[in-house]
Amino acid sequence: MMPRTALLVCGILSSLVYAFTDILAALSWEGYHYASQAVSELSAVGAPTRPYVLPSMVAYDLLVIAFGFGVRSSAGASHALRTTGACLIVIGLVGLAAILFPMHLRGAGRTFSDTMHIVLTAVTVLCIVAAIGTSARAFGKTFRLYAIATILILVVFGVLTGLDGPRVGANLPTPFLGITERINIGAYLLWTTVLALLLLGTRAAGRDADTGPAETVIRRG
Repeated sequence: MMPRTALLVCGILSSLVYAFTDILAALSWEGYHYASQAVSELSAVGAPTRPYVLPSMVAYDLLVIAFGFGVRSSAGASHALRTTGACLIVIGLVGLAAILFPMHLRGAGRTFSDTMHIVLTAVTVLCIVAAIGTSARAFGKTFRLYAIATILILVVFGVLTGLDGPRVGANLPTPFLGITERINIGAYLLWTTVLALLLLGTRAAGRDADTGPAETVIRRG
């Protein structure tokens, strides 16, 4: 039980690592505007925060991968949860690959690395939506509604964030980019934490894959 529990705890830790890295890096970069600049700019080529943001992002991605394995091992007969776990593993792997293709600071012009960064970000977003969508099928009505609401937030604020993308490359003002992007990210990090706590609570009650499908147990609530 302990290794599986540790893998599930990695989900909570991943959200904490990401959130604290974002906040502390933004505070340490004098002149960085939290409301108008993207999170990726903290690890951009030439950014003063890049040297210590990168190790944190590697740790984050590894924790997400571990959490994905924890979700799969806790799925029991739930095909939906196994798919959710697989999506999380892919999210972590794509995140590690994205580190090899960082964006450049505003006004530096678009390179192949910038293009690949955008492509891998798009893949990550699709996997996140897939992970949340499949998790909605694995649990009861309350969690299902929560997952649907999270997806709606991702769609609305994802579109708003995407509209500002070309303006970053052109070094134009993006007064609300940091806000819209962080609402998106925050919604996903919160979902990760809720899912981890839900599965940990199921295990604590002795009702996991060893005693029956997690989805059946949760729906009783």
